[in-house]
Amino acid sequence: MKALIYNKDCDKKIELVEIEKPKIISDSDVILKVTLSSICTSDIHIKKGFVPRAKNGVVLGHEFVGIVDEVGNGVKNLKIGDRVAVNCETFCNECYFCKRGFVNNCINGGWELGCRINGAQAEYVRIPYAGNVLYKLPNNVTDRNALFVGDILSSGYFASLMLDVNKQDNVAIIGSGPVGMCAMMTLRIFGVNKIIAIDINEKRLEIAKNKGLADYFINPDKVDIEKEIKKIAPYGADGVMEAAGGKDTFNMAIKIARPNSTIGIVAMYEENQIFPLPVCYGKNLTYKTGGVDAIHCKELIQLISENKINTDFLITKSYKFENILEAYDDFENSKLDTLKIEITY
Repeated sequence: MKALIYNKDCDKKIELVEIEKPKIISDSDVILKVTLSSICTSDIHIKKGFVPRAKNGVVLGHEFVGIVDEVGNGVKNLKIGDRVAVNCETFCNECYFCKRGFVNNCINGGWELGCRINGAQAEYVRIPYAGNVLYKLPNNVTDRNALFVGDILSSGYFASLMLDVNKQDNVAIIGSGPVGMCAMMTLRIFGVNKIIAIDINEKRLEIAKNKGLADYFINPDKVDIEKEIKKIAPYGADGVMEAAGGKDTFNMAIKIARPNSTIGIVAMYEENQIFPLPVCYGKNLTYKTGGVDAIHCKELIQLISENKINTDFLITKSYKFENILEAYDDFENSKLDTLKIEITY
């Protein structure tokens, strides 16, 4: 079968190659026929060498949906032919971290697919702990509707919960990319007072505005961001989400947060950040960081089924799997104009 692998020793760092179809090796496994996938910024980080734990030669991809093709003897809640959304994390549900809902830190899994074990940018993929991480889709939820359930939509939901905000709060989101927009959708459901979208990309701000995802739209390249935030929230934002990962966005989050508020950092940085402790000292801020604990996929699928969330508009381009190298080049080099790319099989 065809598969896209990470190869740090080749010029492009990725290759479309022929490999064997995966086999069931544990009773908890399912073999999934991939029907739709996407390229994540994390895939680009692997390609660039910013994810040291990524295994050379691994099949990339962790954002996808598919159809159950084979089922391990220990999987009782799935059958051949089931159409499913996939959690980007595999988890055992038994270890110290899983029992506390911290599935990103599962000692037997976590973010493995497309990083440490073969992922979704292939015709078939083996899913460990499949009974925990595959979710059957209702008939009224299409593959496209469910494409982002297990990763960026879960990330936006996770990031919104991280802020621990209330209905009277004004929340600033730095980065109106796919994760930032998913967070805006979930914050709407949570019923916060006002949502402030921040980005230097006017097209992305315009999309967020047209979709009604936020109440204020600010380009920090054009205004004094601190002054603009204080026009909306005199003491600063009640919660700040950092979903951009830019060179100055970490410091921006600290500047615009009100004293005694929470900053949630879900961005993946490509270089170390400087923590300005003297500036932070008197603000009594709480900082939360980390990769998504994607434990709310069932709830998100229900919200999609009820037409309370729709992420289809994030897909701005479509490529066939045989053209995935071109899709990577597009996503990496014109990503300011491209939100998400779907890969069809």
